[in-house]
Amino acid sequence: MAADPFLDHEQRPGVRPKRTRIVGLYTDPPENATVVCADELGPVIPRTFPPAPGWSGDGHRIKAPLDYSRGPERTWVYGAVRVRDGQAVTLTASSRNSLYYQRFLEMPEQANPVGDIHVITDNLSSHNSKSTREWLLDHPRIKHAFIPVGACRLNLQEPWWRLFRREGLAGQSFADPNEIDHATRQATAALNARARPWVWGRPAPKPRKLRRRFIYHL
Repeated sequence: MAADPFLDHEQRPGVRPKRTRIVGLYTDPPENATVVCADELGPVIPRTFPPAPGWSGDGHRIKAPLDYSRGPERTWVYGAVRVRDGQAVTLTASSRNSLYYQRFLEMPEQANPVGDIHVITDNLSSHNSKSTREWLLDHPRIKHAFIPVGACRLNLQEPWWRLFRREGLAGQSFADPNEIDHATRQATAALNARARPWVWGRPAPKPRKLRRRFIYHL
């Protein structure tokens, strides 16, 4: 817990300033601004991925065929989901560095041509390097909101990765990075076709209705 920070000119004990800022972007985003969550998945190595958890028609657990082939190619998947409607953009790269991260940031910038863009992500070296900071000077609409250390739950890109793995990787066998890139684009398009807004917080439970009513007479 933070030691008596100031929040909106008011001293409030026990408030985490970084967490408060992230949650505020979800619940009360700035006017005419876009909030996106960004993260990297990987490295994804060409191999056979097990299928999504499930059971076959005869009641047996679905298993993937064993595949011990491993290639030297590694692929990183950059992803960002727009909070207000759930639309996502992805980019595959052979490495995770400042150059690829800056190239990736151009995608949400092009997808949102108007207003500021608040990017919620973790504070990796490539996200806050000198090269990236200099690149951001030429792109003033992009503003970073770094999550606290050990609080990846604040990044809504994490649950989107779970959907992506099921849609694009589960039960697939990849021979090279080109196939991973193809599966990434196909899965992103499929998830965008049925995207919904990401809402922060757990919805209120629905009131339970009595299915039967018993009356006892004494």
